[in-house]
Amino acid sequence: MADTTSTTAAAPLTTADGRSLKAALATAQSRAKRRALFLVLPLFLFIVITFILPIGQMLHRSVKNDGFSANMPAISAWFAENPAGTEPDEAAYAALAADLQAASAAKTIGVVGTRVNYDMPGTRSLFTSSARKSKDFVAPFKESLLAADAKWGDPALWGVMRQVSKTYSGNFFLAAVDLARDADGKIIRAPEDRRIYVSLFVRTFFMAGLITGICLLIAFPVAHLLATLPLRYSNLLMILVLLPFWTSLLVRTTSWIVLLQTQGVINNSLVAGGLLSEENRIQMIYNQTGTIIAMTHILLPFMILPLYSVMRPIPPSYVRAARSLGATSWTAFRRIYLPQTLPGIGAGALLVFILAVGYYITPALVGGASGQLISNLIAFHMQDSLNWSLAAALAAILLGAVLILYWLYDRLVGIDNLKLG
Repeated sequence: MADTTSTTAAAPLTTADGRSLKAALATAQSRAKRRALFLVLPLFLFIVITFILPIGQMLHRSVKNDGFSANMPAISAWFAENPAGTEPDEAAYAALAADLQAASAAKTIGVVGTRVNYDMPGTRSLFTSSARKSKDFVAPFKESLLAADAKWGDPALWGVMRQVSKTYSGNFFLAAVDLARDADGKIIRAPEDRRIYVSLFVRTFFMAGLITGICLLIAFPVAHLLATLPLRYSNLLMILVLLPFWTSLLVRTTSWIVLLQTQGVINNSLVAGGLLSEENRIQMIYNQTGTIIAMTHILLPFMILPLYSVMRPIPPSYVRAARSLGATSWTAFRRIYLPQTLPGIGAGALLVFILAVGYYITPALVGGASGQLISNLIAFHMQDSLNWSLAAALAAILLGAVLILYWLYDRLVGIDNLKLG
């Protein structure tokens, strides 16, 4: 009898069809995981195609530019075979002459000149003009090239050509932080008239922080009012908060131009009211002031909504209890109410700051020269100068700064406390 009981206790549990319960559970879990994978797969593919791949391509573009190496193979090979500091000999000039002639025939000399011009401005015309004369180059090629243009003997030019002869280079990241390389390859500061990127980054982050602070000061009382009003009134006011989302961004921005320009509505009203004289009209557009005002208006809802989402669930009885225990209004607000709104403050500040850092249309329309942000310069290099590698390097630095900000938020507030609505 004891042996039978022991055997029964040791027997594995089975399902109704005789299968092992452990195996049946494993099969069910595997089936559930596959079903979940198939459900998530479209979203995963969407993120990969529209987010990860473009960012990866951008990062790759920031270090790769084969405009010179692909079209000047002979001189690039000479640079690879001879160490830095080697004085160009007749073989180097012969390779250069052959490449100029081949690039001229292939109509790619403009690409070559443009690539060198990125690192040494003013050299594109040297390549194009010499390419037109390349059929007349004969040995000795050094004398022929120097006769065509004495700039071919400049050691700095050969140093730049050596640098750009590499398909992959970090020079665009150096240029993005106002640095450069000399003829020997050492990192130096860029010429003073070309140091524009660091100051523009500083201006971008300063203005984004200022806009975030202004939005917080305006949004906090508005969100508090929405959270404390009866629902029928708060829903009506919420429509006014959401109304800008139903209007085109371009329309909202151009409306501020009408309001803020020197002969605009605001200045005309101040002059008509006697607060300003005709000659003392305020310049509020095409400068930093115009950018700050317009972007604050556009980004304000992104601060109100997260704040409202955390203020609405806070019971009013908490503050009343603090007051009944002797706390002043300021103490009750500072120690009871404000700490409960920190997730909304952090989320709104993070959202507004990131949007402000990357804004392009509004600064382009109302910012003028002093109100431009780094995004406007990225767009310039993408659309006008066609220096896509420098644009990608600037964008990569901006992306890195935003990721650092996200990391700081996670450390200080905690991403689990993010409240967006």
